[in-house]
Amino acid sequence: MVARSTQPCQSPVSGESEGRRSDWKGELARAFQDAPSLLHALGLEPADIPGLDSAPDGFRLLVPRGFAALMNPGDATDPLLRQVLPSRAERIPADGYLLDPVGDGAATRLPGLIQKYRGRALLMVHGACAVHCRYCFRRHFSYADLGATDPRLQGALAAIAADPSLTEVILSGGDPLLLDDPGLGSLLARLDAIPHLRRLRIHSRLPVVLPERVTDELCRSLQGLRLSPVLVIHTNHPQELGANAAASLARLRTGGVTLLNQSVLLRGINASVDTLAVLSEQLFACGVLPYYLHQLDPVQGAAHFQVPDEEALALLETLRSGLPGYLVPRLVREVAGEPAKRPLRKSLREPLNFPT
Repeated sequence: MVARSTQPCQSPVSGESEGRRSDWKGELARAFQDAPSLLHALGLEPADIPGLDSAPDGFRLLVPRGFAALMNPGDATDPLLRQVLPSRAERIPADGYLLDPVGDGAATRLPGLIQKYRGRALLMVHGACAVHCRYCFRRHFSYADLGATDPRLQGALAAIAADPSLTEVILSGGDPLLLDDPGLGSLLARLDAIPHLRRLRIHSRLPVVLPERVTDELCRSLQGLRLSPVLVIHTNHPQELGANAAASLARLRTGGVTLLNQSVLLRGINASVDTLAVLSEQLFACGVLPYYLHQLDPVQGAAHFQVPDEEALALLETLRSGLPGYLVPRLVREVAGEPAKRPLRKSLREPLNFPT
Protein backbone atom coordinates (compact mmCIF):
# COMPACT_ATOMS: atom_id res chain seq x y z
CA MET A 1 0.00 0.00 0.00
CA VAL A 2 1.43 3.38 -1.00
CA ALA A 3 1.16 6.07 1.62
CA ARG A 4 -0.21 9.37 0.32
CA SER A 5 0.93 12.80 1.37
CA THR A 6 -1.65 14.49 3.57
CA GLN A 7 -0.07 17.92 3.13
CA PRO A 8 0.63 19.83 -0.06
CA CYS A 9 3.93 21.47 -0.83
CA GLN A 10 4.40 24.31 1.64
CA SER A 11 3.06 27.65 0.53
CA PRO A 12 5.39 30.29 -0.89
CA VAL A 13 6.87 32.63 1.68
CA SER A 14 4.83 35.83 1.83
CA GLY A 15 6.53 39.18 1.86
CA GLU A 16 9.90 37.88 0.71
CA SER A 17 11.80 40.87 -0.65
CA GLU A 18 13.93 41.00 -3.77
CA GLY A 19 16.74 42.27 -1.55
CA ARG A 20 16.73 38.99 0.36
CA ARG A 21 16.51 36.95 -2.83
CA SER A 22 19.36 38.86 -4.45
CA ASP A 23 21.65 38.14 -1.47
CA TRP A 24 22.18 34.55 -2.57
CA LYS A 25 25.94 35.06 -2.71
CA GLY A 26 25.92 36.12 0.92
CA GLU A 27 23.87 33.08 1.82
CA LEU A 28 26.35 30.87 0.00
CA ALA A 29 29.30 32.53 1.77
CA ARG A 30 27.66 31.69 5.11
CA ALA A 31 27.32 27.98 4.27
CA PHE A 32 28.66 25.35 6.65
CA GLN A 33 32.08 24.13 5.51
CA ASP A 34 32.97 21.59 8.17
CA ALA A 35 31.14 18.76 9.88
CA PRO A 36 31.59 19.87 13.52
CA SER A 37 29.99 23.27 12.85
CA LEU A 38 27.02 21.72 11.03
CA LEU A 39 26.52 19.09 13.72
CA HIS A 40 26.75 21.68 16.49
CA ALA A 41 23.98 23.72 14.84
CA LEU A 42 21.82 20.57 14.87
CA GLY A 43 22.53 19.78 18.52
CA LEU A 44 24.75 16.84 17.63
CA GLU A 45 28.35 15.90 18.31
CA PRO A 46 30.81 14.11 15.99
CA ALA A 47 30.65 11.15 18.37
CA ASP A 48 26.95 10.80 17.53
CA ILE A 49 27.77 9.91 13.91
CA PRO A 50 29.35 6.46 13.49
CA GLY A 51 31.92 6.49 10.69
CA LEU A 52 32.06 10.28 10.35
CA ASP A 53 35.03 11.57 8.34
CA SER A 54 35.72 14.98 9.86
CA ALA A 55 38.54 15.77 7.42
CA PRO A 56 37.63 14.46 3.96
CA ASP A 57 40.31 14.67 1.30
CA GLY A 58 39.57 16.89 -1.70
CA PHE A 59 35.79 16.87 -1.51
CA ARG A 60 34.94 18.99 1.51
CA LEU A 61 31.60 19.48 3.19
CA LEU A 62 29.48 22.39 1.91
CA VAL A 63 25.89 22.97 3.08
CA PRO A 64 23.85 26.21 2.86
CA ARG A 65 22.33 27.19 6.19
CA GLY A 66 18.81 27.30 4.74
CA PHE A 67 19.13 23.69 3.66
CA ALA A 68 20.54 22.73 7.05
CA ALA A 69 17.51 24.40 8.68
CA LEU A 70 15.31 21.74 7.05
CA MET A 71 17.18 18.98 8.91
CA ASN A 72 15.74 17.54 12.13
CA PRO A 73 17.73 18.76 15.15
CA GLY A 74 19.19 15.95 17.21
CA ASP A 75 18.57 13.33 14.52
CA ALA A 76 21.82 11.66 13.47
CA THR A 77 19.96 9.72 10.75
CA ASP A 78 18.21 12.70 9.17
CA PRO A 79 17.89 12.00 5.40
CA LEU A 80 19.16 15.45 4.39
CA LEU A 81 22.09 15.24 6.79
CA ARG A 82 23.08 11.81 5.45
CA GLN A 83 23.32 13.21 1.92
CA VAL A 84 26.00 15.74 2.89
CA LEU A 85 28.01 14.30 5.81
CA PRO A 86 31.39 12.83 4.78
CA SER A 87 31.82 9.21 5.81
CA ARG A 88 34.89 7.04 6.19
CA ALA A 89 33.04 4.57 3.94
CA GLU A 90 33.93 6.90 1.06
CA ARG A 91 37.59 5.87 1.47
CA ILE A 92 36.88 2.15 0.99
CA PRO A 93 37.63 0.96 -2.58
CA ALA A 94 34.78 -0.85 -4.35
CA ASP A 95 34.97 -2.92 -7.51
CA GLY A 96 33.42 -1.19 -10.51
CA TYR A 97 33.32 2.25 -8.90
CA LEU A 98 35.17 4.75 -11.08
CA LEU A 99 36.44 8.32 -11.18
CA ASP A 100 34.38 8.98 -14.33
CA PRO A 101 31.39 6.61 -14.07
CA VAL A 102 29.28 8.13 -16.86
CA GLY A 103 31.96 8.62 -19.52
CA ASP A 104 32.18 12.41 -19.50
CA GLY A 105 35.76 12.27 -20.72
CA ALA A 106 35.06 10.16 -23.78
CA ALA A 107 32.07 12.31 -24.75
CA THR A 108 33.90 15.65 -24.53
CA ARG A 109 33.94 17.63 -27.81
CA LEU A 110 35.70 20.68 -26.39
CA PRO A 111 36.64 21.66 -22.84
CA GLY A 112 33.31 21.91 -21.03
CA LEU A 113 31.20 20.82 -24.03
CA ILE A 114 29.94 17.23 -23.77
CA GLN A 115 27.75 15.37 -26.23
CA LYS A 116 26.50 11.90 -25.37
CA TYR A 117 23.10 11.87 -27.08
CA ARG A 118 21.90 12.85 -30.52
CA GLY A 119 20.43 16.34 -30.90
CA ARG A 120 21.57 17.76 -27.58
CA ALA A 121 24.79 18.88 -25.98
CA LEU A 122 25.77 19.65 -22.41
CA LEU A 123 27.59 22.87 -21.57
CA MET A 124 29.47 22.96 -18.25
CA VAL A 125 28.88 26.54 -17.21
CA HIS A 126 30.29 26.62 -13.70
CA GLY A 127 32.65 24.36 -11.81
CA ALA A 128 31.21 24.82 -8.31
CA CYS A 129 28.05 23.73 -6.48
CA ALA A 130 26.12 25.21 -3.56
CA VAL A 131 26.00 21.86 -1.76
CA HIS A 132 28.36 18.90 -1.87
CA CYS A 133 26.33 15.72 -2.19
CA ARG A 134 28.44 12.74 -1.17
CA TYR A 135 27.15 10.56 -4.04
CA CYS A 136 27.93 13.17 -6.76
CA PHE A 137 29.01 11.49 -10.01
CA ARG A 138 31.34 14.43 -10.78
CA ARG A 139 32.98 14.56 -7.36
CA HIS A 140 36.32 13.64 -8.97
CA PHE A 141 35.95 15.82 -12.07
CA SER A 142 38.90 18.16 -12.62
CA TYR A 143 37.14 21.45 -13.24
CA ALA A 144 40.48 23.27 -13.09
CA ASP A 145 41.47 21.54 -16.34
CA LEU A 146 38.63 23.29 -18.19
CA GLY A 147 40.59 26.54 -18.28
CA ALA A 148 39.33 30.12 -18.10
CA THR A 149 35.55 30.49 -18.32
CA ASP A 150 35.20 33.17 -21.02
CA PRO A 151 37.34 31.60 -23.77
CA ARG A 152 35.93 28.17 -22.97
CA LEU A 153 32.34 29.37 -23.35
CA GLN A 154 33.24 31.28 -26.52
CA GLY A 155 34.63 28.12 -28.11
CA ALA A 156 31.67 26.02 -26.99
CA LEU A 157 29.14 28.53 -28.30
CA ALA A 158 30.90 28.65 -31.67
CA ALA A 159 30.79 24.85 -31.88
CA ILE A 160 27.08 24.78 -31.00
CA ALA A 161 26.30 27.47 -33.57
CA ALA A 162 28.15 25.50 -36.24
CA ASP A 163 26.24 22.25 -35.59
CA PRO A 164 22.67 22.35 -36.97
CA SER A 165 21.98 18.84 -35.65
CA LEU A 166 21.68 20.28 -32.15
CA THR A 167 18.20 21.34 -31.03
CA GLU A 168 18.75 21.50 -27.26
CA VAL A 169 21.52 22.72 -24.99
CA ILE A 170 21.77 21.56 -21.38
CA LEU A 171 23.47 23.88 -18.90
CA SER A 172 25.22 21.90 -16.19
CA GLY A 173 28.34 21.95 -14.05
CA GLY A 174 28.89 22.12 -11.09
CA ASP A 175 25.76 24.18 -10.96
CA PRO A 176 25.07 26.60 -13.82
CA LEU A 177 22.98 28.92 -11.64
CA LEU A 178 26.12 29.85 -9.71
CA LEU A 179 26.88 32.07 -12.68
CA ASP A 180 25.61 35.50 -11.68
CA ASP A 181 22.64 37.17 -13.34
CA PRO A 182 24.58 39.37 -15.80
CA GLY A 183 26.84 36.49 -16.89
CA LEU A 184 23.98 34.04 -17.17
CA GLY A 185 21.79 36.56 -18.99
CA SER A 186 24.52 37.15 -21.56
CA LEU A 187 24.99 33.41 -22.09
CA LEU A 188 21.26 32.84 -22.47
CA ALA A 189 20.99 35.64 -25.02
CA ARG A 190 23.76 34.13 -27.12
CA LEU A 191 22.17 30.69 -27.06
CA ASP A 192 18.79 32.22 -27.87
CA ALA A 193 20.28 33.73 -31.03
CA ILE A 194 21.32 30.33 -32.45
CA PRO A 195 18.46 29.58 -34.87
CA HIS A 196 18.58 25.77 -34.89
CA LEU A 197 18.20 25.51 -31.10
CA ARG A 198 14.65 24.94 -29.82
CA ARG A 199 15.04 24.28 -26.11
CA LEU A 200 17.22 25.33 -23.23
CA ARG A 201 17.52 22.93 -20.33
CA ILE A 202 19.11 23.87 -17.00
CA HIS A 203 20.07 21.25 -14.42
CA SER A 204 20.32 22.88 -11.00
CA ARG A 205 19.98 22.06 -7.33
CA LEU A 206 19.90 25.75 -6.33
CA PRO A 207 16.12 26.38 -6.37
CA VAL A 208 15.93 23.76 -3.60
CA VAL A 209 19.16 24.16 -1.61
CA LEU A 210 19.71 27.91 -2.18
CA PRO A 211 16.30 29.27 -3.23
CA GLU A 212 17.48 32.87 -2.84
CA ARG A 213 19.18 32.36 -6.21
CA VAL A 214 15.82 32.62 -7.99
CA THR A 215 15.91 36.38 -8.44
CA ASP A 216 13.63 38.65 -10.46
CA GLU A 217 16.42 39.14 -13.00
CA LEU A 218 16.85 35.39 -13.43
CA CYS A 219 13.11 34.94 -13.96
CA ARG A 220 13.03 37.79 -16.49
CA SER A 221 15.95 36.28 -18.41
CA LEU A 222 14.20 32.92 -18.71
CA GLN A 223 10.81 34.42 -19.48
CA GLY A 224 12.20 36.51 -22.33
CA LEU A 225 13.71 33.64 -24.29
CA ARG A 226 12.66 32.42 -27.73
CA LEU A 227 13.90 29.00 -26.60
CA SER A 228 11.55 26.91 -24.49
CA PRO A 229 13.10 26.87 -20.99
CA VAL A 230 13.15 23.65 -18.96
CA LEU A 231 14.56 23.54 -15.45
CA VAL A 232 15.42 20.11 -14.01
CA ILE A 233 15.83 20.30 -10.27
CA HIS A 234 17.38 17.60 -8.11
CA THR A 235 15.37 16.61 -5.05
CA ASN A 236 15.75 13.27 -3.29
CA HIS A 237 13.49 13.59 -0.25
CA PRO A 238 10.22 15.46 0.45
CA GLN A 239 11.82 17.14 3.45
CA GLU A 240 13.89 19.22 1.01
CA LEU A 241 10.80 21.01 -0.28
CA GLY A 242 10.58 23.71 2.35
CA ALA A 243 8.68 26.98 2.11
CA ASN A 244 11.51 28.91 0.45
CA ALA A 245 12.04 26.21 -2.17
CA ALA A 246 8.29 26.22 -2.85
CA ALA A 247 8.42 29.98 -3.36
CA SER A 248 11.32 29.77 -5.80
CA LEU A 249 9.61 27.03 -7.82
CA ALA A 250 6.33 28.94 -7.90
CA ARG A 251 8.05 32.02 -9.31
CA LEU A 252 9.77 29.99 -12.02
CA ARG A 253 6.58 28.20 -12.99
CA THR A 254 4.64 31.47 -13.12
CA GLY A 255 7.31 32.71 -15.54
CA GLY A 256 6.57 29.87 -17.95
CA VAL A 257 9.47 27.55 -17.09
CA THR A 258 8.74 23.82 -17.37
CA LEU A 259 9.83 22.17 -14.12
CA LEU A 260 11.00 18.56 -13.84
CA ASN A 261 12.73 16.66 -11.06
CA GLN A 262 15.35 13.96 -11.02
CA SER A 263 16.27 11.98 -7.94
CA VAL A 264 18.95 9.45 -7.11
CA LEU A 265 17.86 6.28 -5.32
CA LEU A 266 19.93 6.24 -2.13
CA ARG A 267 20.12 3.60 0.58
CA GLY A 268 19.18 5.00 3.96
CA ILE A 269 17.72 8.18 2.46
CA ASN A 270 14.84 7.59 0.06
CA ALA A 271 14.79 3.84 -0.73
CA SER A 272 11.23 3.30 0.49
CA VAL A 273 7.88 3.38 -1.26
CA ASP A 274 6.39 5.79 1.27
CA THR A 275 9.20 8.32 0.87
CA LEU A 276 9.14 8.20 -2.93
CA ALA A 277 5.35 8.47 -3.04
CA VAL A 278 5.27 11.51 -0.77
CA LEU A 279 8.11 13.06 -2.77
CA SER A 280 6.15 12.69 -6.01
CA GLU A 281 2.99 14.13 -4.46
CA GLN A 282 4.81 17.13 -3.01
CA LEU A 283 6.74 17.79 -6.19
CA PHE A 284 3.47 17.92 -8.11
CA ALA A 285 1.99 20.27 -5.50
CA CYS A 286 4.98 22.53 -6.24
CA GLY A 287 4.33 22.38 -9.98
CA VAL A 288 7.16 19.94 -10.68
CA LEU A 289 6.78 16.63 -12.54
CA PRO A 290 8.85 13.61 -11.44
CA TYR A 291 11.16 12.82 -14.36
CA TYR A 292 13.95 10.37 -13.54
CA LEU A 293 14.78 8.16 -10.59
CA HIS A 294 18.43 7.32 -11.19
CA GLN A 295 20.18 4.24 -10.02
CA LEU A 296 23.39 5.40 -8.36
CA ASP A 297 26.20 6.25 -10.75
CA PRO A 298 29.15 4.05 -9.68
CA VAL A 299 31.51 6.82 -8.67
CA GLN A 300 34.39 6.12 -6.31
CA GLY A 301 33.35 6.89 -2.75
CA ALA A 302 29.61 6.30 -3.08
CA ALA A 303 29.20 2.52 -2.97
CA HIS A 304 27.57 2.60 0.47
CA PHE A 305 24.54 4.38 -1.05
CA GLN A 306 23.85 1.64 -3.62
CA VAL A 307 20.42 0.00 -3.81
CA PRO A 308 20.37 -3.37 -5.70
CA ASP A 309 18.45 -3.39 -8.98
CA GLU A 310 15.99 -6.02 -7.72
CA GLU A 311 15.07 -3.85 -4.74
CA ALA A 312 14.79 -0.76 -6.94
CA LEU A 313 12.47 -2.54 -9.37
CA ALA A 314 10.27 -3.79 -6.53
CA LEU A 315 10.01 -0.25 -5.16
CA LEU A 316 8.96 1.10 -8.52
CA GLU A 317 6.35 -1.60 -9.11
CA THR A 318 4.72 -0.82 -5.77
CA LEU A 319 4.91 2.90 -6.52
CA ARG A 320 3.13 2.33 -9.86
CA SER A 321 0.30 0.52 -8.11
CA GLY A 322 -0.51 3.49 -5.89
CA LEU A 323 0.17 6.61 -7.98
CA PRO A 324 -1.08 7.94 -11.31
CA GLY A 325 1.43 7.31 -14.07
CA TYR A 326 2.46 10.95 -14.42
CA LEU A 327 3.72 10.91 -10.83
CA VAL A 328 5.92 7.83 -11.31
CA PRO A 329 9.48 8.72 -12.34
CA ARG A 330 11.33 6.56 -14.87
CA LEU A 331 13.84 4.27 -13.18
CA VAL A 332 17.01 4.56 -15.24
CA ARG A 333 20.75 4.05 -15.22
CA GLU A 334 23.27 6.06 -17.19
CA VAL A 335 25.77 3.78 -18.92
CA ALA A 336 28.84 5.29 -20.54
CA GLY A 337 28.73 5.07 -24.33
CA GLU A 338 25.04 4.21 -24.66
CA PRO A 339 22.82 6.47 -26.85
CA ALA A 340 20.25 7.12 -24.10
CA LYS A 341 19.53 6.48 -20.44
CA ARG A 342 18.90 2.77 -19.89
CA PRO A 343 15.45 1.99 -18.39
CA LEU A 344 15.58 -0.69 -15.71
CA ARG A 345 13.16 -3.58 -16.08
CA LYS A 346 13.00 -7.14 -14.84
CA SER A 347 14.48 -8.68 -17.96
CA LEU A 348 15.78 -7.55 -21.33
CA ARG A 349 12.79 -9.23 -23.00
CA GLU A 350 10.23 -7.42 -20.89
CA PRO A 351 8.50 -4.45 -22.61
CA LEU A 352 9.32 -1.05 -21.19
CA ASN A 353 5.74 -0.35 -19.99
CA PHE A 354 6.36 3.22 -18.99
CA PRO A 355 3.48 4.56 -16.86
CA THR A 356 0.54 6.21 -18.60
